[in-house]
Amino acid sequence: MNAPASRKRYLDWLRGVAVLVMIEAHIFDSWTRPPDTQTTEFGYAMIVGGLGAPLFLFLAGVAVPLSAGAKLRRSGDHAAASRAVARRGLEIFGLAFLFRVQSWILGWGPARNLLKIDILNIMGPSIAAAALLWRASTSCARRLTLFAAAAAATAIATPLVRLSSLVGALPEPIKGYVAPVPGLSNFVFFPWAGFVFAGALVGLVIDRARTPEQERRANIIFGVSGAAAALLAYEASFLPSLYRESHFWTTSPAFFLLRAGMMTAAVSVAFAWLSRSSVATKWSPLEQLGRTSLFIYWIHVELIYGLISLDLHDSLTWGQTWIGYVLFTLFMLLCSIAKEKVETWWKKRSSDRTTKPIAMPASDSIQPS
Repeated sequence: MNAPASRKRYLDWLRGVAVLVMIEAHIFDSWTRPPDTQTTEFGYAMIVGGLGAPLFLFLAGVAVPLSAGAKLRRSGDHAAASRAVARRGLEIFGLAFLFRVQSWILGWGPARNLLKIDILNIMGPSIAAAALLWRASTSCARRLTLFAAAAAATAIATPLVRLSSLVGALPEPIKGYVAPVPGLSNFVFFPWAGFVFAGALVGLVIDRARTPEQERRANIIFGVSGAAAALLAYEASFLPSLYRESHFWTTSPAFFLLRAGMMTAAVSVAFAWLSRSSVATKWSPLEQLGRTSLFIYWIHVELIYGLISLDLHDSLTWGQTWIGYVLFTLFMLLCSIAKEKVETWWKKRSSDRTTKPIAMPASDSIQPS
């Protein structure tokens, strides 16, 4: 049940952490009774839960250079490697609409819900854009510059985009991708796409590491630089804003840098944790969840917010919600294990069908001349 050797186990582990945070955010939001949502504890839970989405986007960005680099080494074709990763991004964008159709059918909601913009709607095109930036140059230094510039430009432009009259004049289904539209947008490109570009910076450095020692040094750099960036962003948040209107928790570039720094440092922490000899060959439930994060995302939203759990909505006390969270997470882990087992069985069955020799009747056999 260990991850394939080609995978970075510590990235799967960190993705598993993001799964835990994602489930926590959704369960506490959906199942906690209204009086308990007014407590300080609930507020802190929502702050922690808010780290799940940027971490997923960040790790999706990390995967872009890793995937493109692996494909390049196999084929030797930069354009083909970039196209393959960009195609995966567009597939995720398509899955976003399929997911919305599923939610609409199961939830009996209004047709407008089909236009809702969630994390997959932003992740897919952002992955495609990062793949194109990777293709724009064969120089590592230039790619780093391009990714850094894209991340910074997205964060810096966010307050300006939110106030732009041009954006305000767009039809709501389009406007919802660049600025929040109540009831339509959960995520928008500004600033969320920037986390994909920031993650691509980290992924590019990891992809350049050819030995365990180089990867270890790279992760030390991630820990130091990530912590420094987060500290710098925290201090900068107390300075007067350069924008006519900017809100720390939504549009501030300082908040973007704070989260990006924390996630960069988290990569280093995950690497250190998985580098311990005591866990080198052990099965990890976090890795398990991380390997199947898209599957968990796909099934858990409807289970938490949909009709199947209607009796739990806004009905649990603070303590009951914690119990529900633990039990639901264990259920998701079992679903993840079952999903991989079914996949393995299906692949083996398909392989057996392909390789099994077909016995020919004796009368049809070829006789020697």
